[in-house]
Amino acid sequence: MRFRPVLRALIPILFCCAIALAQESPAVSFSVPPADAPELAPRGRWSVGVRTLDLVNPGQVDILHFDKVSGKAPLYDRPLKIEIWYPAMIPAGKEERVTYESAMPGAPAPDAPKTFRIPGKALRDAPPVSGERFPLVVVSHGYPGSRTFLTYLTENLASKGYVVAAIDHTDSVFGAQGAFVSTLLNRAADQWFTIDALQARSLQAGDFLNGLLDASRVAIVGYSMGGYGALATAGAGYSKQGGSARAIPGGYFDAWTVGDAKFEARKRDNLKAMVAIAPWGAQPPNTNWDAQGLGGIHIPSLFIVGDQDDVSRYEQGVRKAFEGAVNSERRMLVYENARHNVGGNPPPPEAMGSFTTRAFFDEPVWRKDRIAAINQHFITAFLDLYLKGDESRRAYLDVSPKSTEGSIVWKGFQPRWALGLQMYRYPAGQPAK
Repeated sequence: MRFRPVLRALIPILFCCAIALAQESPAVSFSVPPADAPELAPRGRWSVGVRTLDLVNPGQVDILHFDKVSGKAPLYDRPLKIEIWYPAMIPAGKEERVTYESAMPGAPAPDAPKTFRIPGKALRDAPPVSGERFPLVVVSHGYPGSRTFLTYLTENLASKGYVVAAIDHTDSVFGAQGAFVSTLLNRAADQWFTIDALQARSLQAGDFLNGLLDASRVAIVGYSMGGYGALATAGAGYSKQGGSARAIPGGYFDAWTVGDAKFEARKRDNLKAMVAIAPWGAQPPNTNWDAQGLGGIHIPSLFIVGDQDDVSRYEQGVRKAFEGAVNSERRMLVYENARHNVGGNPPPPEAMGSFTTRAFFDEPVWRKDRIAAINQHFITAFLDLYLKGDESRRAYLDVSPKSTEGSIVWKGFQPRWALGLQMYRYPAGQPAK
């Protein structure tokens, strides 16, 4: 037909126009889930502000400068950069939009981007809402990572009425990694210090957290090495025979081991819940927790893991920690055929050109935006239940162990749309079957 040559001539033009329009359109934040997201994944009713704080934890052990001759390490003031998202008022004429920038993980090729950008839906330094106080959620990234590595979750939770603080863990950040021994020693310490420091700021007149943060209700969310720290923050003292105790010299790890008086003194009544996403460290040969250590977790816990995790391991790692936390009311969400990358943001465009870089963010089987949406759904239900006392959320968590048939529907999911997921749960005091 005569119109076909004309149509063929228009196709390249239309394609170029589509690309140009896509480039001009504002990027969608990872905190805004796709249309197939489960019920509790979409953002909440609050607008979101974001601020950056620089904290300093004084008098910390500088394990990277441990002296083998003297058997001692010097002390230093440990810096921690914190990103905080919170319910905010958006002034007239302003827009809820921000761009975060991060160093690229790994060793990018000489001609590859050294940084990448993350589009966000928040307003930098927006005034906080007044007249209401919100629980605190502290978020801890992996090794390496960054405070903006889980913005799909941090922005999303802030829009639902939480103050969310994500830590840049010194020596563990993209582009500025130190030896692993620093992360082993400092991860839980950074988490505890951040909780205490933000609580102290919330009591200071004139601080933006004053009147905004309710530090009597706190949760810790940790991914990978963040989960390694979160288990200890939640009460699981490390084993004196574990890999971390063997790796850290000078006895500087003793105060984080099970039964130590200093470790017991760190526990706080305001910590109400823990989310451990692919937590590292329970797997052999590290075996950082024994039964007594894991029994120290008494707060509710949610574990999230892929059953093909080849970093933290599933059966001998995360599942072992989940089953061993017998004094916790605990749940474990399992992604079938997922590996370790079930915690962070989807890959940015800058990572798409290199498999090595993309593999740091992405999963071989699952869509990453689908994982993010499911995490948003379940973590929202979990925190709403245990930090806000919303009993209606329990039905979203107490679902059948496995949803593979069309007749089984998990609350909050579209029919047939919970395929590939498992959920295990045990009350406090009940060993795993």
